[in-house]
Amino acid sequence: MNLFLLAISPAFIVIIYIYFKDKFEKEPIGFLLKSFFLGAIVSILITTVLGYFAAIIIPLTDKTSVIQQFLKAFIVVALVEEFSKYVIVRYYAQRNKEFNEPFDGIVYAVIVSMGFATLENVLYVFQYGVSTGITRAFTAVPAHATFAILMGYFMGKAKFSKNRIALNLSGLFLATLFHGAYDFFLFINFISGISIGAFIFLIIGVILSRKAIKKHQNRSVF
Repeated sequence: MNLFLLAISPAFIVIIYIYFKDKFEKEPIGFLLKSFFLGAIVSILITTVLGYFAAIIIPLTDKTSVIQQFLKAFIVVALVEEFSKYVIVRYYAQRNKEFNEPFDGIVYAVIVSMGFATLENVLYVFQYGVSTGITRAFTAVPAHATFAILMGYFMGKAKFSKNRIALNLSGLFLATLFHGAYDFFLFINFISGISIGAFIFLIIGVILSRKAIKKHQNRSVF
């Protein structure tokens, strides 16, 4: 099996799905590509830098400490990664004239997130092989997409609201909450059976994401 194709396919399936869910006014391909590559390059760089400092500030000295794993999941990983995506959507996509309806918040958040997830997936798959690629196709990549939709829902509302700051930060908070919870239950796998919590949060996130998509489709000005 071609490892590169295995690594990039899940994210592109998500991108195609979201692209066609944007029923009324498709976003320009060129701007989508720029957003994708910003997610793949700039977001990863921001994550690397912030993650380095976060790991110094919050060192993981005991892998069996629930508290340390909680801090790692929610701050060192989730907040750092979601913030790195948020920055691109907030200061690049949201300011652009093409971002002209609430659903665009979901589109650009997902595109940026899938840029991030694609590069991350390539690194994991080439390091750990086919089985990891297959597993991540049904877990990590859909999880990144789910967090992005939750964030993008609020960022789409923010663009056309007087409460822009509060709504944007609400999106960042919700994405971080679900991302952190998902990772936390995976990180404390030394507790038997606890990993099921990650998939419960993922399922809840998927359900909320589907509702978010429908709500913004119904709010389209087109």
